[in-house]
Amino acid sequence: MPFQHRLRWAIIGLIGLATIVNYIDRTSLAVMWPAISRDTGLSKDAYASIIAVFMVCYALGQAVSGRLFDRVGTRIGFVLSITVWSAACGLHAAARSVLSLSLVRGLLGFSEAGNWPGATKAVAEWFPRHERALAQGVFNAGASVGAVVSAPIIATLYLWFGWRATFLVVAALGFLWLIPWLWIARSTPAQHPWITAREREHILDGAAPAANAGQPGMRWREALAFRQTWAVVVSRFFLDPIWWLFVNWLPIYLADRFGFDVKQIGMFAWVPYLGAAAGSLGGGWYSGHKIQQGWSVDRARKRAILIGGAMTIPGFGLAAIAGSPWAAVIAMALVLAGFQVMINNIQTLPSDFFAGKSVGTVAGIGGLSAVAGVLVFSTWLVPVLTRISYVPVFLLGAALVPLAIGSVYFFSGEIRRVDVAADVR
Repeated sequence: MPFQHRLRWAIIGLIGLATIVNYIDRTSLAVMWPAISRDTGLSKDAYASIIAVFMVCYALGQAVSGRLFDRVGTRIGFVLSITVWSAACGLHAAARSVLSLSLVRGLLGFSEAGNWPGATKAVAEWFPRHERALAQGVFNAGASVGAVVSAPIIATLYLWFGWRATFLVVAALGFLWLIPWLWIARSTPAQHPWITAREREHILDGAAPAANAGQPGMRWREALAFRQTWAVVVSRFFLDPIWWLFVNWLPIYLADRFGFDVKQIGMFAWVPYLGAAAGSLGGGWYSGHKIQQGWSVDRARKRAILIGGAMTIPGFGLAAIAGSPWAAVIAMALVLAGFQVMINNIQTLPSDFFAGKSVGTVAGIGGLSAVAGVLVFSTWLVPVLTRISYVPVFLLGAALVPLAIGSVYFFSGEIRRVDVAADVR
């Protein structure tokens, strides 16, 4: 069909592309760390400290960005977020110490955080309920594709230009992204000049997307009074550290366990994210397909989350006993496929539960909780556990899965739209 009949997919496609850029920017440090540490004399403990600064600032960014996107809208919110994070990425080229790397890494984390509540809000605005998990999957596939392409791209750029110039090259990608975004994302579906009446009706009619349900925005205190908010908060506290185990530590694991250099890391580190991309699209498609077949949102979301957990736990077990790099990364691909099936449906919950200007706020609270979990389980515990071996790290990841799933069941009750004005808090 003509482009205008698929405007919503162009919007989420651009957000997916922004997520690819996001992951290229954030992965650059880990992939090039063997060379950076050699040139600067920084240790693995210094790397862990820099990651901690990134994650703390990422948490603060999650807290701020959800409300920011609710206030200024997705169009301007993404412009602000990607402009700042691209500038921060470029500033890495001038860093020479733990302090300077921590400062620019903190700015990167604070600004990159906006991508996630912004995407959740855009999905709520532009998609009817039965398409939201798939749209979230397209967006999350951007994270997976970004992780797939980032290692070989960064390794190649490093071999051509060195690590400092590589940061400048990848920073330019974000500024280029602004051009199509400002051109295409001109307004919401109700006012966009290019949208057809047919697509507008498809988006706005029947399913009543969150952006058009007329509910006022909630403050944090009000949002946290609902059990449904805690389903998002607690599940993401336990689940998100699984993803960050790989984002932050996979290149370091390959270097420590198999003695890889930057070039070899580039050859292997992308494989697990192929599984993640498949899980993103498959998990989003599955729950949407079941809803179209007549399943309730509650049944479809929870079944998808259970399937993802059933994939993730054995994947961790296989990774723990892997004796070769190929066996390790293939097992990790299974882990990340299952993770993405789960997270796609959990990230859709804010727009399943709430509406209007509350969606970005609840997504931002969930993102803050996720970063808190990452700090505890991925940033602070991993350096301690790896003094023994990487096996306890994989076992820790497996233990987090039932905690995340259980919290969804315990707090959410039936997954349905909450009447903020009438429901008992």
